[in-house]
Amino acid sequence: MHSTTTPLSPTDRTRVNRGKKRARTDRSDLYDVLDAGLVCHLGVVVDGAPMVVPTAYGRIGDTLYLHGSTGARSLRAGGEVCVTVTLVDGLVLARSVFHHSMNYRSAMVYGQVRRVDDPAEREAGLTAIVDHAVPGQWAYARRPSTKELAATIVLALSLEEASVKARSGAPVDDDADYDLPVWAGVVPVAQVRQDVEPDPRLAEGITVPAHIRAAAGAELGAELSPVPPAAR
Repeated sequence: MHSTTTPLSPTDRTRVNRGKKRARTDRSDLYDVLDAGLVCHLGVVVDGAPMVVPTAYGRIGDTLYLHGSTGARSLRAGGEVCVTVTLVDGLVLARSVFHHSMNYRSAMVYGQVRRVDDPAEREAGLTAIVDHAVPGQWAYARRPSTKELAATIVLALSLEEASVKARSGAPVDDDADYDLPVWAGVVPVAQVRQDVEPDPRLAEGITVPAHIRAAAGAELGAELSPVPPAAR
């Protein structure tokens, strides 16, 4: 397992060539993006055609876990995949539409996906996925039955080959445009969890558990340390 201060090792696929100033190089930056997101996009090739599937995920150390139905072609395909997670922190409005941008954090992971068959690792991976969304929920709710587990695929993906990019700060315009009578700035964007909505069929007397109450009040996606505004 890598230390959080270990630099990411760039490969031909993950080396940032465009917008190099936006690249983040510490493995902790990768963990921060993955831990702040809720949905990843899994890119695979199925029958010769690309397919990108949004899915929940969880992380244990340097391994990302994904799950889905055994009937899902995207999960049965195996082989090389690409997984991305993107968090939008703001809409950057410049004086020129050419220089409009977004403040964001994103991670891209390449690798050979591995089907998890070991029962202990399968349970650990599923626990990570469930608890990534709401910590403590795996231990609270009913565990999967044998039939439900048989209908579920768990995939593991190493985080060895990954890249991270981020932008923050104000818009960067051409010098000649700063005198234009046009408003410029940032419209912040945040994903916020709101108060719970009980199931209409919830049995009388069941109150909201502390771990769910805590998750309902948690704001998603804490800021990473800022990058220079000039790195547009």
